[in-house]
Amino acid sequence: MRVYKNIRLLTFGTICLGLILQSCGLNNTKGQLVGVKGRMIWNHPQPFGTVNIPTGTYHMGQSDQDIIYALTSRPMQVTVQSFFMDDTEITNNEYRQFVHWVRDSMSRKMLGDEYVLENNNGDEYINWKTKLRYSDPEVKENISEMFYQGDDIFEGDIYEFDIRGFIYDYHWMDLHEASKRIYYEDTRKGNPPSRSTFRRDEKVRVYPDTLCWIRDFTYSFNDPLTQLYFYHPGYDEYPVVGVSWKQAKAFAHWRTKYLNDYYKSIGMPKVNDFRLPTEAEWEYAARGGRDFNPYPWGGPYLRNSKGCFLANFKPLRGNYSEDGGYYPVKVTSYFPNDYGLYCMAGNVAEWTDNAYNEGINAVIDDMNPYYYFDASEDENGSMKRKSIRGGSYKDVGYWLQNGSRSFEFQDTAKAYVGFRCVMTYMGRSIKDKNSNY
Repeated sequence: MRVYKNIRLLTFGTICLGLILQSCGLNNTKGQLVGVKGRMIWNHPQPFGTVNIPTGTYHMGQSDQDIIYALTSRPMQVTVQSFFMDDTEITNNEYRQFVHWVRDSMSRKMLGDEYVLENNNGDEYINWKTKLRYSDPEVKENISEMFYQGDDIFEGDIYEFDIRGFIYDYHWMDLHEASKRIYYEDTRKGNPPSRSTFRRDEKVRVYPDTLCWIRDFTYSFNDPLTQLYFYHPGYDEYPVVGVSWKQAKAFAHWRTKYLNDYYKSIGMPKVNDFRLPTEAEWEYAARGGRDFNPYPWGGPYLRNSKGCFLANFKPLRGNYSEDGGYYPVKVTSYFPNDYGLYCMAGNVAEWTDNAYNEGINAVIDDMNPYYYFDASEDENGSMKRKSIRGGSYKDVGYWLQNGSRSFEFQDTAKAYVGFRCVMTYMGRSIKDKNSNY
């Protein structure tokens, strides 16, 4: 009887062990190709403050007569992959979060001790859990190098931060350089280059150039905006300006790292990078799912049926306040387009990721078209041109059209140029989550 019980216990134990092994994926493939087991079910989370633009095809380029015969936006049919896009231009307060993060990270590194910790590999990292109190006299003393010194001190404020020192130090991988044939040939010959070959280190001053309000408008009184536009809470929901293309790129890099660090802390995989939109993406989003429409709201006119202007620009012969704005207005002013995007025309023009070339539509691909050029500091000025879209509060109606193109230089900051970010969606459309696509 005891032997019989032992046999039953042994049989039961064998079955349990088999079930355990099967559940661990050690014995359940039956020799078949079934992929790696245990992968999480995952849908692309929608970043806060964005809308999803579905994959689609449209006619990019001029939707109306090319009245200045510039031939810079020849029509072509293109297809664009789905992406998330900020529903508004980046605001002063959103950009200030980036500035404060840079300031606080520099302060913590300078303070050391409990503000900087080491991991198991001996690498240092910033400890964001310990609260940093700038009102603490000891903290002020230890970070005194970050304040204005000597004659730069104004009105006796010895604890005013020297904003020139707010520098975002980061690096990125130049995939376009890595894809060049010279490196492809090395790889074919068995000598693939190391990743460090394509590493690019950047140091970018992040504080907006507030003096652009005076510099951009000769013989115009804009001193109050220079002094308070980025600083004052009254302008928190207004679009950030005075930010160069390089600063906008740095912001997008920080925003990606900020989000992916959080996902890593909760065990989720990282997502695609935030970045500036390509010209094709920007125009596709501006059209709101309509084709051949001159303006984001769909109609061919700058007024609605009640005679009200539909964007913040330079109407009539310079009656700036007639449209309800004057300088920039809040980013949610006016009605959004059919995708839910605000101020895709007017308010402030917006940086795109594209380098500017007048005749590029004649040669770019019709699938996710993109023209990229990374100009160095000593490059010829014409090579530093980056495309801007949408027109601004100082522009006439022509520049508000979906197909109109213009440019500014990548290392300049303007009082009428802002930006918004996009992130490529991993799929055709967010609405396809539960479909068979």
